[in-house]
Amino acid sequence: MDHALLTNPIWNALCTEHAALAEGDDRARRYPHEIGPLAGIRDQSEECYASLRTLAGEYPVVLFSVDPLRIPSDWTQLRDGFVVQMIRTSSGSGPERVGNDDPPIRLLTAGDAPAMVALAELTEPGPFRLRTLELGNFYGIFHGDRLVSMAGKRMHLPGFIEVSGVCTHPDARGRGYAGRLMQIVMGEIESSGRTPFLHAWAGNPALRLYESLGFRLSRQFHLAVLRNTP
Repeated sequence: MDHALLTNPIWNALCTEHAALAEGDDRARRYPHEIGPLAGIRDQSEECYASLRTLAGEYPVVLFSVDPLRIPSDWTQLRDGFVVQMIRTSSGSGPERVGNDDPPIRLLTAGDAPAMVALAELTEPGPFRLRTLELGNFYGIFHGDRLVSMAGKRMHLPGFIEVSGVCTHPDARGRGYAGRLMQIVMGEIESSGRTPFLHAWAGNPALRLYESLGFRLSRQFHLAVLRNTP
């Protein structure tokens, strides 16, 4: 496994295992808007930002960078912050189970996409769109007809697959749902010979859950949500 790929994960995913999905060129690439706003640039040069500007069009894009972003003046920054990257290095102790009457888990399908987007918009695990579930299997837990928790896969790189979209409705928290779902997703990743990794906002309380599942801090990124300045 080449851990250096994870220093620029979006760019490297779009240049390797997600190259067939990528829009862009050898300076800037992004996922299709209907899948999500994640974008990557080869480096912080003006040429790469110019290529990204053409690629972004009217839609916002999200960039990660280990180094401070050198954003040109022809962009509007809608949001910034720090994101941590964690890699699973051990089996961990696992989350505490609450009760023995947990509802069943099922594989989510395209018909569930509107409910997945609604849950993501409520809980903000990261950007999520109607076609995000095309990136890998997502699993969910329902209370009746309402989706209350989900987790799945996003970026794929040689040796690594990202666990993503992990979220639980506020009314269903504290029951261990996210941990159960993550264990299924991680099991699939590891059965394929890959290592699970993930990204989360720095300071997110869920980091304690991720640590209990064997994830350890790898690095921190500067994050920016950018839109072309009219």
